[in-house]
Amino acid sequence: MHLLPVLAQAAEESLPDRLADFLGGDKFLVSVGIVFGAAAVYFLVDRVGRRAFVGVGRRAAPVDEADAVGAIERRQRLETLWAALRRLLVITLVVLTGLTLLAWWRVPIASFLAVGTVVGVALGFGAQSLVKDVISGFFILSENQFSIGDVVRLGEVAGKVEDIRLRVTVLRDLEGHVHYVPNGSITVASNLTQQFATVVADVGVSYGEDLDRALEVVRSEMADFMAAEDWAELFLGEPELLGVEALADSAVVLRATFRVFPDARWRVRREFLRRMKNRFDAEGIEIPFPQRTLVPGPGWQELLAGPQA
Repeated sequence: MHLLPVLAQAAEESLPDRLADFLGGDKFLVSVGIVFGAAAVYFLVDRVGRRAFVGVGRRAAPVDEADAVGAIERRQRLETLWAALRRLLVITLVVLTGLTLLAWWRVPIASFLAVGTVVGVALGFGAQSLVKDVISGFFILSENQFSIGDVVRLGEVAGKVEDIRLRVTVLRDLEGHVHYVPNGSITVASNLTQQFATVVADVGVSYGEDLDRALEVVRSEMADFMAAEDWAELFLGEPELLGVEALADSAVVLRATFRVFPDARWRVRREFLRRMKNRFDAEGIEIPFPQRTLVPGPGWQELLAGPQA
């Protein structure tokens, strides 16, 4: 078969017709070829998309700490955007492949389109919340309110974002529970792991302690914590000892803050409180705890003695 006649004929025929000529006119083989072609397109675009969206955030090495935080957020945003685009690609390929197969098997699709239009109009009136969820999901992705991997609080639900779909956001909390939050119902989204996190640690000392000495001990332990080999890389700047935060019922509350990488806020706080407990014990500084003093009233001896025989 000469090349020019083939190209001229291919220009006048549809893709299924060209596949039919290549496969000997077998409709079943053509249908299988269309499905495999759509699958090949998906895997090709998926491979290219992963390189373009996911790989680009991992190739550049961060220059400093701020750049490292920005690189993590850019990677999370690109991964989230690619997940949404991949779902859109699947839906598009499925619809186009289905319509192509219907046309190849000479199934009239005009009636399907007419019915689909009527059904679409009917669903449009009854699915306003669905449309609202989809639009809200689009704005969440476009505005980068949060990304996959962030820890967020959406109303009364908090957890790590496992997936952002066009209709719902999937969260998993600390106990492993999975929450599906409709995007349209999200009025306030609190992102706990965006750019940086501030660890606020309060420690209490007894009213009988020397406050200046207690503050110096806390400041010293903060410096040791910052210099610890396993923890130094988590900090994004110098800590700050704010001083006396409150005069509580049984303790003088001292407050310290640390600026850390977003996902390290809970680990840093727990470790600092552990260190302060050990340091106060070593320095002989009392950490108060609730105590109750009982003052005996009239007749307490008779009450303890019980009824007389």
